[in-house]
Amino acid sequence: MIRFLLKGLLRDRNRSLMPILIVTAGVALTVLMFCYMTGVLGDMIETTANYSSGHVKMMTRAYAKNKAQVPNDLALLDVNDLLTKLHHNYPTMEFVQRINLGGLLDSPDKNRETKKQGIVAGIAVDLLSKNSKEIDRLNIRNSLRKGRFPKKPNEVLLSDEFADKLEVKPGGTVTLITSTMYGSMSIQNFVVAGTIDFGMQAMDRSGMIADISGIQNALDMNDACGEILGFLNSQNYDDIQAMNVEQTFNKKYSDEDDEFSPVMTRLKNESMMSDYFDYVDNIVGIIISIFIFSMSIVLWNTGLIGGLRRYGEVGVRLAIGEEKGHIYRSMIMESILIGIIGSFIGTIIGLGFSYWIQEVGINVGDILKNSKMMVPSVFRAKITTPAYYLGFIPGLFSIVLGTMLSGIGIYKRKTAQLFKELDT
Repeated sequence: MIRFLLKGLLRDRNRSLMPILIVTAGVALTVLMFCYMTGVLGDMIETTANYSSGHVKMMTRAYAKNKAQVPNDLALLDVNDLLTKLHHNYPTMEFVQRINLGGLLDSPDKNRETKKQGIVAGIAVDLLSKNSKEIDRLNIRNSLRKGRFPKKPNEVLLSDEFADKLEVKPGGTVTLITSTMYGSMSIQNFVVAGTIDFGMQAMDRSGMIADISGIQNALDMNDACGEILGFLNSQNYDDIQAMNVEQTFNKKYSDEDDEFSPVMTRLKNESMMSDYFDYVDNIVGIIISIFIFSMSIVLWNTGLIGGLRRYGEVGVRLAIGEEKGHIYRSMIMESILIGIIGSFIGTIIGLGFSYWIQEVGINVGDILKNSKMMVPSVFRAKITTPAYYLGFIPGLFSIVLGTMLSGIGIYKRKTAQLFKELDT
């Protein structure tokens, strides 16, 4: 029966071509929209994790209360011992030291007088260790625009826009004016090894990346750092796993009565990230639900109109003695075949476009050039497991439902009315 119906659909293009094209287009748009929304919102979470919060973050309790002020005078001490304990207790995770700093960056002229100055927002990470993943985590390798990577502790990377503002080129010298961990003034010279494009407007305005050993020397922070970030051994953030790590660490190492004891917090609890996670879950669900519902209406109408247009064919089949139930079941079976074929083709097309956007991305830097949000300037789609079957929901069930509703009229056909239609 299925083979017979499939041959009929292939031979009669007027009956199958347009419904299949409509199902294909609807499913392709559904899959593409789902992958794009998943990728864009997921990139914002991963960007936040890589640059500022990790999947989990450790600070002193006092630092955590005032972290918006970047209080390096409340930094973690005896960091090497703490890292040894972390690696022993959580061997599958990666932990890295970070120091966030602010200050004034001075660019001197040939007479060593101030040429340009600007407020700098710096991140100190491990750039020089052989096994460090920080360069790839912060996407520095692909973001380098001029010069080279730092090879010494006193070499830094500036954002390309900030370097132009200071009128400094790779190989030039800049002076960092800030305060040490103990509150005294620190004036330290650094060599600009290269410039990078962060892809985030907030960082491109005044961003600097330095090796953590050089900044520790400049701020008198030997064996100390502002934060320790932990990253789970998984491609995507897992809140349940992060919560288990957070709870076990705080239970063992954190003392509520000691403001300098370490405390761990997970990504979802960082700042407004909890609300953002709920927002992501809700907005993806709402947008995809609305889109699927809209496409379902379109495909439902396709099945309904297709069934109504075939009333003449149905009349002939009834006239030659075919049972109404057999006609009804055959029409439903045809719509199932159309839905499967269209959904399969549409899913492939949607995944193809999604893969292209995932690899190439869509540059929205001009739109976000005045934004202060730390979001990537290139939005990418992300193909996840639901994308492989999501399109079958509107593609299969909607057109079958439309055919079922239109086919109810078959049981209402009267013999007298049937012959009258055939006479005309």
